[in-house]
Amino acid sequence: MLSGYGARVPSSTAIAPDAAPGHSSAATPSLTLDQLLALRSPSSVSKATTDTSGHLVVDVHTTATDDDEDGSSNGPDHDGFLARPAVHFVLAFDDLTYSVKRPRSSFRRSPRHDNVVGADDSRTRTLLDGISGEAREGEIMAVLGASGAGKSTLIDALADRIHRESLRGSVTLNGEALDGRLLKVISAYMMQDDLLYPMLTVAETLMYAAEFRLPRSLSRSKKRSRVQALIDQLGLRAAADTIIGDEGRRGVSGGERRRVSIGIDIIHDPIILFLDEPTSGLDSTSAFMVVKVLQRIAQSGSVVVMSIHQPSYRILGLLDRLLFLSRGRTVYYGPPAGLPMFFSEFGHPIPDGENPAEFALDTIRELEGTPSGTKELVEFSKSWQEKPLSRTISAAASTTGPDHTPSLTLKEAISISIARGKLVSGASSGDGSSSPAAAMNTKVATYANPWWVEVWVLTRRAFTNTRRTPELFLIRLGTVTVTAFILATVFWRLDNTPKGINERFGFFAIGMSTMFYTSADALPVFLTERYIYIRETAHNAYRRSSYTLSNALVSFPPLLLLSLSFAAITFFAVGLAGGAQGFVFFALVVLASFWAGSGFVTFLSAVVPHVIIGYTVVVAVLAYFLLFSGFFVTRDRIPRYWIWFHYLSLIKYPYQAVMQNEFGADPGRCFMRGVQMFDGTPMGKLPVETQVNVLNAMSRSMRVDFNSSSCITAGPDILAKQAVTDLGKWACLGVTVAWGFLFRVLFYLTLLHGSRNKRR
Repeated sequence: MLSGYGARVPSSTAIAPDAAPGHSSAATPSLTLDQLLALRSPSSVSKATTDTSGHLVVDVHTTATDDDEDGSSNGPDHDGFLARPAVHFVLAFDDLTYSVKRPRSSFRRSPRHDNVVGADDSRTRTLLDGISGEAREGEIMAVLGASGAGKSTLIDALADRIHRESLRGSVTLNGEALDGRLLKVISAYMMQDDLLYPMLTVAETLMYAAEFRLPRSLSRSKKRSRVQALIDQLGLRAAADTIIGDEGRRGVSGGERRRVSIGIDIIHDPIILFLDEPTSGLDSTSAFMVVKVLQRIAQSGSVVVMSIHQPSYRILGLLDRLLFLSRGRTVYYGPPAGLPMFFSEFGHPIPDGENPAEFALDTIRELEGTPSGTKELVEFSKSWQEKPLSRTISAAASTTGPDHTPSLTLKEAISISIARGKLVSGASSGDGSSSPAAAMNTKVATYANPWWVEVWVLTRRAFTNTRRTPELFLIRLGTVTVTAFILATVFWRLDNTPKGINERFGFFAIGMSTMFYTSADALPVFLTERYIYIRETAHNAYRRSSYTLSNALVSFPPLLLLSLSFAAITFFAVGLAGGAQGFVFFALVVLASFWAGSGFVTFLSAVVPHVIIGYTVVVAVLAYFLLFSGFFVTRDRIPRYWIWFHYLSLIKYPYQAVMQNEFGADPGRCFMRGVQMFDGTPMGKLPVETQVNVLNAMSRSMRVDFNSSSCITAGPDILAKQAVTDLGKWACLGVTVAWGFLFRVLFYLTLLHGSRNKRR
């Protein structure tokens, strides 16, 4: 039975077909005995070394530093066999315990499950209870169990996705406690959902990942070579130029999407790879291919830890170590080869021909349904681990042999791994050499690239994705254009009369508020990208500030086109004042309004959890802004307890700016002459001769010389009456622009503090 379920020959021979970036190769077959013996010959003694335990260590690939950009070798090892020291990584976890508070309303005590962890008088639920074990380089450790058993929680605990103050126990690598920053650099985490941009092709998706995770010092041709090698390794050559697709656009298959997701996370060849149910939702063939890829990744010198719901017989043969959980407790830990003996000694022998993993899961479910639960199985597992025979089986199935203690410190192991091509995202040595001697001077950077490179790559990716969905911008442009056309025809050629004044007020209020309402289309942008952003920043693909800056850069060009379109259609058609200078200022105010509105909606998208909630908040808040803008109620008439909302109104400042641009451009421009003062009053219905006589009588009575042609109200008078004189037009424009920047700063702070992907 040992050879049937993932047993390994106790040798530390390492096969790493894809560890080097820039070196395209498919999975390399295992060395034959003749090849190994040939390596021991005098002619090849320089190409093989022996580790401290006496096992031969062979690397069957060339590193990126040994190849020129054209792929030719410039070193002495032309046959691809390179000597390297034995590097062993052991990820150990001991007594991991994690509890969460239960909602008071949902807490129910059930006598049937008194033995279940967390079913006590307290309001806490224990998701992990004393979980211990280890995962080793070259192996796949699979965490199994029914839904709710704690699989994803354990993966999160190992990947530092649970706050340390909430998690008890220890997680170490090579016996040293893992620092959170270092773990982000040397590891990768693949979520259960495939979070990808639908309009990018497979090759583009992986290439952008390479530009994020691989250092700037690595040439673009080598990054492209790494991507091509990874495409071959993942079996995606036929789908390389196919878009990812989504519900509305046909793209790659589900299995191919899953392999692309894996490729994004392993593009920099991490030391530790965490995967949360990578085979979920896939058919048996696709699931097997995914796990086969993970096996090759492990054999290249990585520690692979994954959760899996129910592995098939073939998948079970690819796994090296199993950890079965039941309600947060360990019910089995060891190699697949030990399952038959384990359950046989427990009194539940596995029938011939039955999948041991399926039998184990079915047995665990049956026990969970009994009054005593899995308590007996948990206790048996603890005692079984202490038996010499179980330890012998574990050692025989291990790729590192009976002595699995790492021979190097963590710093030395990471340095040597970087030297042989791993962790290229964080590799930076003083002389640029990747030799073992220079490896000890290697520094692991937090980010692979400087911030301006991240901004450039993020911007290019966003423009590529946007360019392939032109209908989104065209719909927005159509909305703004139609709105501008309607306003231009309704307010066509306004005259300089009291009625024209009021119509100008309405045009400015509706026009400026339109800028903010049409900016609501930016709301779904981050809401749809939120989890992609969280996945990519969780392991330092780029900085949050880079994402914020790129988001602003990508959103600006469309705003410029929309502003010019609206201003060109309405300004001259309505007959606004100021000529060419007035038009330029009007267009700048419209652009600033779009900028501020887009910033406000972008910030809101980082705060609200759902697009429907976001639209509701946008509509409500913008309605309040319009109410207090000074159009419906002038500033001097707003109650003192609401005046603060007037100054917070985003619509106030562009509204005042265009009002001053219109009525303050020419102080001598008259908007009310003589008898026009009677318009809108009962005297306005009298004959003109009567109105002139009344006007003359008023002039004599008040001893003021004015007649039917005298100017009663000029532009400055209108501004004073509307109480829009507290700020100048350029100051209003500056405040509007500043609002846009402020909201993007708030967006960054929200990303910085509100998007931590950690459990409490």
